[in-house]
Amino acid sequence: MKSYNELSKLKTFDERFDYLKLNDKKVGEETFASHRYLNQKLYRSPRWKSIRDQVIARDNGCNLGLIGEEFGELDEILVHHINPITIEDLTENRDCVYDLDNLISTNHSTHNAIHYGKKENLNRYVERQPGDTRLW
Repeated sequence: MKSYNELSKLKTFDERFDYLKLNDKKVGEETFASHRYLNQKLYRSPRWKSIRDQVIARDNGCNLGLIGEEFGELDEILVHHINPITIEDLTENRDCVYDLDNLISTNHSTHNAIHYGKKENLNRYVERQPGDTRLW
């Protein structure tokens, strides 16, 4: 089992991304099909909203909880389950759904890259510098 505690020991974005990526595993297939209502029920619940706020605060509003990887103005902050949850986890209201050691802040781009293992699809913010002639 992976954990936030272990993840937080990794110093670079790439190390954290590699730790989290799922390598094209068929994660979420069932929960994003006919059982999508379970996800929606979870993400609208007061308990989830409280946990979500705690995760974002713990992660200092940074992508993968890494200082220097602050979210951009237009980024939607997502809270990602480090170890994927199942339908049974949701229907039985298991602790792993709300465990702070199983949650990390990401943006949409990072979240999708974690699920599909495609680092080249990451949209990472690069601050422009005077004399910088390299295009985004």
